[in-house]
Amino acid sequence: MTKTYEANDIQVLEGLDAVRRRPGMYIGTTGLRGLHHLLWEIVDNGIDEAANGFASTIEVTLNS
Repeated sequence: MTKTYEANDIQVLEGLDAVRRRPGMYIGTTGLRGLHHLLWEIVDNGIDEAANGFASTIEVTLNS
């Protein structure tokens, strides 16, 4: 028989813990396409900030 799902089975995660635990749920995949999506979001958000007058420079640094 299957265990009944109850409220005390829910684990509340703080901050970015949920993203770290299940990154694919937030970006779609953890492969190369997911990395491309993340990089695109960073650049796109930077362009939006600059276009709205909140930034004058967009700098992306990749560390290996």
